[in-house]
Amino acid sequence: MRAVVQKVKYSSVTVDNEIIGKIDNGFMILLGVTHEDTLKEVEWLSKKIKDLRIFEDQDGKMNLSLEDVKGEVLIISQFTLYGNCIKGRRPSFTDAAKPDHAENLYNKFIEKFQSFGIKTQTGKFGADMKVELLNDGPVTMIIDTKDVGALK
Repeated sequence: MRAVVQKVKYSSVTVDNEIIGKIDNGFMILLGVTHEDTLKEVEWLSKKIKDLRIFEDQDGKMNLSLEDVKGEVLIISQFTLYGNCIKGRRPSFTDAAKPDHAENLYNKFIEKFQSFGIKTQTGKFGADMKVELLNDGPVTMIIDTKDVGALK
């Protein structure tokens, strides 16, 4: 499971010219799922992101978490995070999970943030989405569960 986490002042997602999700201060999360991902990755990644201390404290140091600042999340499914561009000019998406598996884990990831009591907005799985954001910092983190050997 791979996530691109952007600290934002605001973010929104539009489908068919209608805003379906919108947040203020918090994280816009692009989430990619691969074939071997399980609930174990959902658990680890959701907690890791929730606990990231990348908001500034009173001294200007990145020391506060999403919960500390009462931040919100906008979670967008993004199979292209598993696009492989090494060969040729057109990316291969064979590492991305099949839609049924990916959608199930995407929904579980959303449920985890809701269970944390964090205001959670989402995109629409499989839809053509337009995402708008104001990146704060800019601060962008890429977190991949494959980098955590203990999960496998």
